[in-house]
Amino acid sequence: MLFWFIAIAITAIACAALFYAAGRRVVNAGTGESADLNTHLRALLAGIDADQAAGKLGEAEANAAKAELAREVIRLKGDAGRTPGTTRELGQGPLMGGLALIAITALGLYALLGSPNLPAQPLSERRDVAAQELDLDAAVDRIEQALAANPDDLQGWNVIAPAYLQLGRYQDAANAYRRLIALDGPTADRQTSLAEALLLIAGEAGSTEAVELLQSASASDPTHVMSRLYLGAEFTRMGRYDEAITAWGEALALAAGDEPWIGAARQGLAAAQNDGQLPQTGQEAEMIQQMVSGLAERLAAQGGSVEDWTQLVRAYLVLGDTERAQAAYDDAVAAYPAAFDRGELDTLALGAGLTLNGEAP
Repeated sequence: MLFWFIAIAITAIACAALFYAAGRRVVNAGTGESADLNTHLRALLAGIDADQAAGKLGEAEANAAKAELAREVIRLKGDAGRTPGTTRELGQGPLMGGLALIAITALGLYALLGSPNLPAQPLSERRDVAAQELDLDAAVDRIEQALAANPDDLQGWNVIAPAYLQLGRYQDAANAYRRLIALDGPTADRQTSLAEALLLIAGEAGSTEAVELLQSASASDPTHVMSRLYLGAEFTRMGRYDEAITAWGEALALAAGDEPWIGAARQGLAAAQNDGQLPQTGQEAEMIQQMVSGLAERLAAQGGSVEDWTQLVRAYLVLGDTERAQAAYDDAVAAYPAAFDRGELDTLALGAGLTLNGEAP
């Protein structure tokens, strides 16, 4: 109701403005124009008399000219007397009718075709806007050109480094993160991201530099979770179980309780506590097996997030079931074909010796 009140009020104001602008008005028609007309006529009459005195006009011709001038005076005065009133009155009717027709047509068409009662829709939920995806390759090309001209552009390196990771350009990502650290110093996030890129480059061989970067990141920030998760996974893979237990425990201690990585971290901790293998006997082993089976069945039937797939692959690896881990990884790649969606999953799979389409990811 409020919308229609506002719409009608705005329409009325617009029509009033148009009516005022279109109406004919005579400004200073009485005094100034009459004085100018009288002066002009006196000048014409004096000219006729001067021509008659100079012999240019005879008496008959002069009288005829004065008579014509008199008729012209009568006609002009008659027109001046009619203009202020009749012109305005004749124009009001059609003008008002036209404005009313415009207002009725506009409001009627909106009532028929518009949707004034729909609730406001956030920009993020508009499909036409969400469908306009950024061409990442083209954006990276533009940033690369800008960085070539200004290699010290910190913001440019901040943007392009994670983009390289998303595109699978791991060496370029490592170089970008090195440049960031050189320009603005190390942070826990930058060191962890550089370590991730190095691990993806190294594959099964692992990277000593990556582990050192992760240790530096976790030491510099006591609340940094991601560096500790990577350390837990790497130490478990390397067989350094005591250090893995510490890393997994620190990460879990920082959790709020609803993070998607908690299940995988608990499994990693259990594996590290059991020399790289989850316990195969007892109630704990049975619960873990049931959890893994339930997760696998749910993902097979309904699908899930990339974090869910990562958790399943990690669980199979911890259980020592490489065959099922590979099958789960293949299904995850089919569900998330874009490499930038699978950063942590690819790191896990690569470190465990799994393959992507027959080749190391």
